[in-house]
Amino acid sequence: MSAALAHVILPPDRRQSPTALHVQRGVRRLFAELGHVTIPEFSLANGRRADLIALCPAGRLTIVEIKSSVADFRADRKWPDYRDYCDRLFFAIPDTLPETLTPADAGLIVADAFGAAILREAPEHSLSGPRRKAVTLRFAHSAARLLHALADPGAIREGAL
Repeated sequence: MSAALAHVILPPDRRQSPTALHVQRGVRRLFAELGHVTIPEFSLANGRRADLIALCPAGRLTIVEIKSSVADFRADRKWPDYRDYCDRLFFAIPDTLPETLTPADAGLIVADAFGAAILREAPEHSLSGPRRKAVTLRFAHSAARLLHALADPGAIREGAL
């Protein structure tokens, strides 16, 4: 990253609770330590928005669904729709939630604003080649769009990015 961009940060996303944002930050730090790159609030081709998507150096894609409370988990049942767009699916929760809240057929991460730990690995369900290519291209476009917005905030206008 250039020195000119080192001090620039994305504006906060106001859709999440402070707890969810802390969990997101910890999970992103964990994935960075693992060598993965991440994008929050990633739009999928089916119209859903994943809380976080990660791309590892080998090209595998992981989606993380963040749950900040029991009510949040019970109110949101769209997460099965994410499986068609990733190789692994995790839930990430703060340590204040019971681990038993999350489904056993998904991975589990416990996180706070400073870091995260994988408590249960996610089962692999490999994407087909064409789907992997489509999601990876969407990932690349999203990442480039975010980088452009940071480098040239004046370019942000309705529909431009």
